[in-house]
Order: sequence, then C-alpha cells, then structure tokens
Amino acid sequence: MLGKQNKPTPRLGLPPETRRALILAFWAALICCVVIGSLSPAASALMVDIGRLHINDKVMHFCAYLALSFLPVIGFQDRRRGIVAGLSMFLLGVLMEAGQHFSPGRAVELGDVIANGAGVSCGALLGLPIRTLIASL
Repeated sequence: MLGKQNKPTPRLGLPPETRRALILAFWAALICCVVIGSLSPAASALMVDIGRLHINDKVMHFCAYLALSFLPVIGFQDRRRGIVAGLSMFLLGVLMEAGQHFSPGRAVELGDVIANGAGVSCGALLGLPIRTLIASL
C-alpha cells in the first residue's frame, strides 16, 4: 500500500511535460515536412502526389502555417517563447518561398506568402485561448 499514494492524475492521460514534448516533437516533424514539400522540384513524385489531392494551393499554405504557428504557442511552457516561435514561422514561409526560386519547376508567388502569413496569424491567435484551456486541464 505504500506504493499507492494519492497523486493527481492528469485529465488527458499524460503529464503536462510529456504532452508538451509530444506537441513540440510533432511541430518539429511538421517543419521538416513543410521544408521538404516547399523545396521539392515540381516534377518530383511527392509534388505530383500532392497535386493529385486537388486541394487549392493557398488553402494548403494557410493550413500548414496555421499548424506551424499553433503548435509552439500551445507547446512551449513559456507563453512568450511560444508566441515568438509561432510568429517566427512567417519567416520560415518567406525563406521557403524564396528557396523555391532555386527548385526546378517551382515559382515564387506573393499569394503563397500572404496565405502563409494569414495562417501564422490565425494559428497564433487560435493557440492563445486553447493554451489557457489546456493549462486548466
């Protein structure tokens, strides 16, 4: 009976530190996916398969960068660092768009940068209240 102490069980089944680590690991994996997708040549098998999804390019940019900014906002323990990391994803988007200039068959588009920026803004704004909600669990 000594081994059973009254320790509070987290509501989501994972301790907050583990939950944060998983969120940030998923964020890192998503960054890798976005970098690979952004810099792959247009004729690569990956880009051909993505094209078969028939999803608007701007919608994909918006959703990817929404997730890229949302995850650090809810994942970092320090609120300010999470917000800064989330908003810095706009810089990643600009750099990835610039890198497409050097990728065969790809073109730099201002519309993609705007969609990235809108996604980053919405992700960070959406992450703030959800961060508070998760902290109360």
